[in-house]
Amino acid sequence: MGGSIGGSLVRAGADVLFVDRDQDHVRAMNREGLQITGPVEEFKVPVRATVPPEVQGRFTLCLLCVKSHHTKEALDQLVPYLADDGAVVSIQNGLCEHEIADRVGLERTIGAFVNFGADYLEPGVIFRGNRGATVVGELDGALTERVKGIHRLLQKFEPDAVLTENIFGYLWGKLAYASLLFASALTDDSIADVLAEDSFRPTLIALAQEAVAVALARDVELKSFDGFDPEAFRPGVDPVLTAASLDDLVRFNRASGKTHSGIWRDLAVRKRRTEVEAQLGWIVRIGGQEGVPTPLTRAVIDQIRQIETGARAMGRENLRELGRAAGL
Repeated sequence: MGGSIGGSLVRAGADVLFVDRDQDHVRAMNREGLQITGPVEEFKVPVRATVPPEVQGRFTLCLLCVKSHHTKEALDQLVPYLADDGAVVSIQNGLCEHEIADRVGLERTIGAFVNFGADYLEPGVIFRGNRGATVVGELDGALTERVKGIHRLLQKFEPDAVLTENIFGYLWGKLAYASLLFASALTDDSIADVLAEDSFRPTLIALAQEAVAVALARDVELKSFDGFDPEAFRPGVDPVLTAASLDDLVRFNRASGKTHSGIWRDLAVRKRRTEVEAQLGWIVRIGGQEGVPTPLTRAVIDQIRQIETGARAMGRENLRELGRAAGL
């Protein structure tokens, strides 16, 4: 995410410093530039990059583009360099805005939502698989001059970037969609193939309905994006509308050069922990506070953890098991 957005900002003339703990990546960027590849566009730009211990100066704008379970560690490294009047923009999944605001204050936290696909390929090279929703907003919904400026900046990356008064409506919508992405990562199939499989759909629908029910219990006005319509996953909604939203998601993902989620890549390629607790954990915890049951979400978290530790293999049987356990 950071490479994709930052590369476009540099190309548009913005002054950007990349900070990454991967020393090989940093060396390659400084030596050869940052290359963005994939079906969206191909370009290379000279950039400045450093590792966290070598950062110098204080900054008025920091785009935080780390996995959600690395937020605390990243903030430990970032906060000393954040100006008193500076702001952190959470280019992350989940509800990291709460964690950031607890650390640096509400007044220095900006909410953001992104749904484009990107992967790190090798030092200095980032793959951008598609265009997707890019949204920014103040946590309290105010249309400040600050957030308008950040919106204009993000438009240099995604011309259709949205400035919203309801960033949490998008973030909770992404959480519901993320539950489907985590479910797809239980298999070796592509996102589109899992979403298109009729036998999986009852389980996927029930899973997304849990997240939507929790959001509604918090009076969140959910927002649609890239084919995902949260209204189609309200309990008791017309099944035709739900099927239509899933079909739209299939079309969106079929058109992407990134066929599998970053979650799948963490499990199958990079062999590392995923963001499952840092994302879906919010649904379970807040569901408990609001008295909304989330058994399927809990089961997905458990299966992902088992795959992380090697106690479970990836495969379609995992989704079938979820469906049987839920009586679906």
